[in-house]
Amino acid sequence: MAARKSAKERKTQIADTVLRLADELGPDRLTTQAVADAVGVTQPAIFRHFPTKADLWLAVAGLIAVRLRAGWSQALQSADDPVQRIEALILGQLRQIEAMPAIPSILFSRELQAENEPLRQTIQDLMGTLVAMLIDEIKTAQANQRIHGGLAPQDGALLLVALVQGLAFRWTLTRRGFGLEAEGRRMLAIQMRLFLTQSEGGVS
Repeated sequence: MAARKSAKERKTQIADTVLRLADELGPDRLTTQAVADAVGVTQPAIFRHFPTKADLWLAVAGLIAVRLRAGWSQALQSADDPVQRIEALILGQLRQIEAMPAIPSILFSRELQAENEPLRQTIQDLMGTLVAMLIDEIKTAQANQRIHGGLAPQDGALLLVALVQGLAFRWTLTRRGFGLEAEGRRMLAIQMRLFLTQSEGGVS
């Protein structure tokens, strides 16, 4: 007989199931009954852990945050060179989206855009953290004369985030008709050539 899950383990299981079902069914079509059926518990059991659906979505956002932050930490520790760290951050973000393909759908869902302000704020804060890390790395690369000084660090960071978002949106629209990380690697190389100093093979 399987051991009974602790409340923390059950909450993590439920949040992980919501993340999976949000990809399969769509965030706006997801019901607590569907979640209960997938987990193998009753609907009231879901509400014992999460009193409202908004609370459930916040748990999902928390799960996404933990995984993204772990990926960012790994990317920043992967190289001494700031340009390589920038590339690692962007490619790592694309790998996380491939691993959690519901993310693009959640970003454009009614739940996030109109019904759940704490969820929207949580996702916005995550994106702000990524932008801040990219700004720091661009500044370091500029100090090392790896990225040309005419690029405003915030603009560079926003362009890189827009690259990720655009690729993720196209990947979703084409029903994942291409490898997200592979296509991202190709497009990122083009973008980074525009950032690099002339001695690095880019524009001055």
